[in-house]
Amino acid sequence: MSAAQARSAKAGDQVRVNYTGTFVDGTVFDSSEGNEPLEFTIGEGNVIAGFDQALIGMQPGETRQVEVPPDQAYGPHVPEMVAEVERKLIPDDHRLQIGGFLEVTLENGDELEVQVIELSAEKVTLDANHPLAGKMLHFEIELLDFV
Repeated sequence: MSAAQARSAKAGDQVRVNYTGTFVDGTVFDSSEGNEPLEFTIGEGNVIAGFDQALIGMQPGETRQVEVPPDQAYGPHVPEMVAEVERKLIPDDHRLQIGGFLEVTLENGDELEVQVIELSAEKVTLDANHPLAGKMLHFEIELLDFV
């Protein structure tokens, strides 16, 4: 066994992982399957906190199942970040569909991506929460190796 395989992952380690993320009902929302493994440094904030923490103590070749609550993922769903706007305020060149995204410019000039969650002839309901906010997430994570 090489020295790299004998050690456990810790903050500051650059790692390569394969993963599958699912909701409570088993629906897959993200996966590295069919793609290059995810490569990042533990503790640098490049992935959600619960995913980062799950790797601590793992060794190459190990697979772990973890449940990540909203406060360790994308935060709670904030109702104040949902707004209903007049459909006529959205330019005609935007194809509106439920589940689609729009980029809006706030009064201070910042840009924000929002998701269309409801449509009617007169109104559009937009949600500025992350699409995974408020959700319990499940991950199967395989630590491939240290980089």
